Amino acid sequence: MSENGFLFRFRDGQTYMDAWPERKELAPMFPEHRVIKATKFAVKVMPAVAVISVLTQMAFNNTAGLAQAIIIALFALSMPLQGFWWLGNRANTKLPPALASWYRELYQKIIESGAALEPMKSQPRYKELANILNKAFKQLDRSEFERWF
Repeated sequence: MSENGFLFRFRDGQTYMDAWPERKELAPMFPEHRVIKATKFAVKVMPAVAVISVLTQMAFNNTAGLAQAIIIALFALSMPLQGFWWLGNRANTKLPPALASWYRELYQKIIESGAALEPMKSQPRYKELANILNKAFKQLDRSEFERWF
């Protein structure tokens, strides 16, 4: 299976969800914050919704409604997967030119502050932006971000 395969997309989504900095300053500019919150909620709640929908039909001996309950359960179980899929696609999407220049600026500021980084990507993706933002929030002081936020 290639690195662009079906299952790798889910893995990339989980990795990206962990890498994205959950900062209130980024929430108005990027949809990641909302998608990550919804995905984490779905991971916690939707398995219970799936089980309850099937068990209630079984408890009331409603065999006619069991098929619909199974469909609802499958839909509920697919919701976290939809979030991971979206995040995996987003992680591997190349940055638009404005964000790519912002990535380069942040990279230079972090290097100037004396931190060690992996080499700068010529065509950065959102997952590289997430890593740089994490490093920037840890390395740089708030005055560096006033220009952007």
